[in-house]
This record gives sequence, structure tokens and C-alpha cells, in this order.
Amino acid sequence: MSEGRRAGVIAHLAEAAGAGTQARLLDVSSDADHNRTVLTFAGAPDAVYEAACRVAGASVAEIDLNRHEGVHPRIGAIDVVPFVPLYRASMAECVALAHRFAAYAAECLHLPVYLYAEAARRPEFRSLAAIRRGGFEGLRTAIGTAGRGPDLGPAQVHPTAGAVAVGARGVLIAMNVDLTGADVAVARAIARAVRESSGGLPAVQAMGVWLPRRGAAQVSMNLLDYRRTPPLAAFERVRDEAQRRGAGVAAGELIGCAPRDALPADPVTALCLRAFHPGQILDPERLAGELDTARADGRP
Repeated sequence: MSEGRRAGVIAHLAEAAGAGTQARLLDVSSDADHNRTVLTFAGAPDAVYEAACRVAGASVAEIDLNRHEGVHPRIGAIDVVPFVPLYRASMAECVALAHRFAAYAAECLHLPVYLYAEAARRPEFRSLAAIRRGGFEGLRTAIGTAGRGPDLGPAQVHPTAGAVAVGARGVLIAMNVDLTGADVAVARAIARAVRESSGGLPAVQAMGVWLPRRGAAQVSMNLLDYRRTPPLAAFERVRDEAQRRGAGVAAGELIGCAPRDALPADPVTALCLRAFHPGQILDPERLAGELDTARADGRP
């Protein structure tokens, strides 16, 4: 969601994710410079759907994009809702769940909805970056032009909540690396060297940003396939590229969760993580067992 500064709003959104259903809230990752919060929750399809609807409704009520600014690209208050198959879930089930949620967002929240990744209906919108082009401000006018209309919902942005991208995809690992002795130009050069589209690491997206509140440059990455490029390889490449430019690495940051087999044995040391908790290690079989136990006990 496009909110990373107001603690009360973030708490309300997190409460919406875990209240009243058998979905389990795994992690809340917020950043004031990105002005963004990522909620990670898991459960049976109906439970995840209900939690997503509650979070979406709260986001539309609490977040006004006209008053929002941050370094992270965004098109809406909710911005993006990906459904990811874990344990025994299939991609087909997640696609169906994405389409179900998309219909809710369009019909009940009156949001223009763009379907992406495996849930996409148009090949040009399989990429989230293509949907986000121009951001909320640019989409206000672009949405009425040929090829930029939504898949569902009104053909104009919501006045305060913008639009939303809804998709189904595999596990994506989001991680950031804060730099020392670097300005934003250096961060952007490192990002170009790291990302796949510029000839860097496979299945890696990266951008360089300046974090005013920390007074530091950062390389922000999405690892689209951790089996092709695991977090340690991405971190080491950023570190090496920084050293070539006379800069260094201050800290790494994992946003949300990552599968156990994606992480080194000691992720805090190996990735220089400044904030990390064991709940960020995604173990689908353990999680499935805990959810089964909760259902048997009648607990949410």
C-alpha cells in the first residue's frame, strides 16, 4: 500500500489483514522514504480473499494519493495485490483468486483494475512496470488513451485511491541495499549494472533512489526468480559494483518474506540486514501445519 509514514494507518491496515479470518499476517514492512507498506499474509483461498478485501477497503478509506509522495513508483492507494501459490496451491488457483478480487475492487471499490503477470488478459500488461508507467499522476490522463484503459472498472482513476494492479505470480523477493559514499547517480549506475534489462543478473529488476530521511542512496531490487539469482548473489553484485565506483554498502534490507532455501545460513550477517525477524523466513509446510492446527482449534 502507498503509506509508510503514518503509524496509526499502518497499524489499522495490518489489523485488517489478520482480523476475523483464518488468514495469518506474516510480516509488515514499512519505509518512510518509499512511503510504502508491504503486508504479507497467507491462508486458505477464501481467507486470503476476505483479508485482501478488508485491507483494500481500509486503504481506499485511509489513503489519498493527492497527498502522497515517495520514491517508489505507484498508481494507487492499494497499488498492487499479487496472489502467490504456496505449499499445495496451484498457479491456476491464484489466477482465479486474482480475478475474483479484481471483480470486487472494480465493482465494490470503484477502482480501475489492471491484471498482470499470470492473471493478465493482455500481453502488454504482463509486466507491472508497464502498468505503472507514468505513475498515479500520469495515469489520470493516460487511462483515457488507446491501450491504457483498465481490464475492469471505470475508465478513469479513483479521485483519491487511483487504480490497482492485481496479479498472480511466483515468489518474488524484494530487497534493498543502502550505500555509503554514493549519490543517487551512483545508485542508478549500480542498478543499471545489476538489472537484467541492462545486461546484468538474470530475473533481477533494480532502481537507484535517494532516501532523504536517511540521507543515503539505495539500490532497490526485485528478484523475480531466486533460483536464478538468489539474494546473496544480488547483494554481492551490488557490493562489488559499489566498490568499483568508490562507494560501499551500509546495510541490506529484506522487504516481506523469502523462502528458506533462498537465504544463506546466516542471512543477517551475509546480507548485512539491518532489520530482520525469523517470521520473514517463509516455510510453506510449517505454515500449512500451523494454519491446519488453527482451523482444528477454531482459532482465526
